[in-house]
Amino acid sequence: MVMFSVTRKRSAPIDGQKPGTSGLRKKVKVFMQPHYVQNFVQSTFNALTTDKVRGATLVVSGDGRYYSKDAIQIIIKMAAANGVRRIWVGQNGLLSTPAVSAVIRERVGVDGSKASGAFILTASHNPGGPHEDFGIKYNMENGGPAPEGITDKIYENTKTINVYLIAEDLPDVDIAAIGVTSFGGPEGQFDVEIFDSASDYVKLMKSIFDFESIRKLLSSPNFSFCYDALHGVGGAYAKPIFVEELGAQESSLLNCTPKEDFGGGHPDPNLTYAKELVARMGLGKSGSQGEPPEFGAAADGDADRNMVLGKRFFVTPSDSVAIIAANAVESIPYFSSGLKGVARSMPTSAALDVVAKHLKLKFFEVPTGWKFFGNLMDAGLCSICGEESFGTGSDHIREKDGIWAVLAWLSIIAYKNKENLSGGKLVTVEDIVRNHWATYGRHYYTRYDYENVDAGAAKESMAYLVKLQSSLPEVNKIVKGIHSNVSNVASADEFEYKDPVDDSISKHQGIRYLFEDGSRLVFRLSGTGSEGATIRLYIEQYEKDSSKTGRDSQEALAPLVDVALKLSKMQEFTGRSAPTVIT
Repeated sequence: MVMFSVTRKRSAPIDGQKPGTSGLRKKVKVFMQPHYVQNFVQSTFNALTTDKVRGATLVVSGDGRYYSKDAIQIIIKMAAANGVRRIWVGQNGLLSTPAVSAVIRERVGVDGSKASGAFILTASHNPGGPHEDFGIKYNMENGGPAPEGITDKIYENTKTINVYLIAEDLPDVDIAAIGVTSFGGPEGQFDVEIFDSASDYVKLMKSIFDFESIRKLLSSPNFSFCYDALHGVGGAYAKPIFVEELGAQESSLLNCTPKEDFGGGHPDPNLTYAKELVARMGLGKSGSQGEPPEFGAAADGDADRNMVLGKRFFVTPSDSVAIIAANAVESIPYFSSGLKGVARSMPTSAALDVVAKHLKLKFFEVPTGWKFFGNLMDAGLCSICGEESFGTGSDHIREKDGIWAVLAWLSIIAYKNKENLSGGKLVTVEDIVRNHWATYGRHYYTRYDYENVDAGAAKESMAYLVKLQSSLPEVNKIVKGIHSNVSNVASADEFEYKDPVDDSISKHQGIRYLFEDGSRLVFRLSGTGSEGATIRLYIEQYEKDSSKTGRDSQEALAPLVDVALKLSKMQEFTGRSAPTVIT
């Protein structure tokens, strides 16, 4: 057994190591600074209670982006020095964010050990590579992101740190080879186990869904399927689940080899960045490349987000979570005994609210950030939840889960077609969505993203929108001057949330303008990028009349979009004549 010693390395605080709801995200070159990773990791260890570190089992893995392998070795050496008993690493350092949550919650080691937390190496849907983004976030023993109480402690620690512990003489571990490597240190044995990245997650999915019914769907001559991992970690699960378990053709998988730079692409599953899938599904600007598949889906870098498409048809994330909730009990065995409740993030459209009211379900509107859903789930109040930013999930884990959402949709399609897979007319994705609108009404919805805006200008923009709320008569005068047929603003505020579980209060969670006819404008600054600021503008209009639910979304929303852009003086503040992304 190789022995190691513990070194106390002197350090000093580094500015700007404040983790957000999605952990610490910066450019790779920032993480490569001397002591940068070490400071943040030690600050995290110091923020945890002793029992979550000394003698504990921790997971260290991520989406495989550039610099992950270096960071994994650093964290292993620091974990050994801080008294951690064992580290679990997905083969090649790969675990999707939902799989990490599943491993924490479900995996039991050969010696009966259970993980109490994880370092996840990801910058989610942001690009990877030597000049792109990297990130570290810590998840707790429930499998969910660290709460603010912990992330605040981490940040405070980064401002005063002067020493970190590391086992410098611990040799690098071969993370490509499955097996256990044992070392000896001052406090006894330290193990590093490399395990198959997919097996625990696949087992969990098989316990939730009826794989046999999905297999019948995928083998039907009426049905065709396409899944695009955008060269993210989702590719490590695509073949085991879709091909080996469900019998899909390997040719139905696009970009399913995980790459450090995501193949030079932007691993964000939307209509702008998932170009190859969008074209294959008949939604590209240059027209269809032959007959499109009946169903298509994409994942982001760490496979917690998803985009769902039908043949020449886009399903908004807000509609997606509402449709899953409306059909879950009859289509998905895991929910057969009923839903505990449903929840959405505030900027997400109110499509889920209407389903909840119709089905008499508990309903919650929370700030953006999966930890708010986690609190509700831990308290047994929520079964299904979603965000408009292509995140959907359930209480099987404490992260959003892109592949779970794809399997949920395949389950719904399989259920709707259980009588006609051998030759009848297929009930398509578009049919399912349009039938949903006919029952519940349609929430026309779009999101405008202005990425890498000057941070100062972005803050000024938000301050202006808050100040404008002080006089609704003035707001309505501006609105009517832009479009006389747009409804009046009935109320306006900054969204504030009191958590029903722990009574914590979250303020300044988005600026809302609520119209008399149920329409909404929401403005938020997003913290998911690594530099600059992203302004997100959400525009929503509810249509209950089934004869008017078939309009083109951008056409239906055009007057409200015009009002939003002029009311907010978006071009004046950002210097942009158009958003970076429209979804």
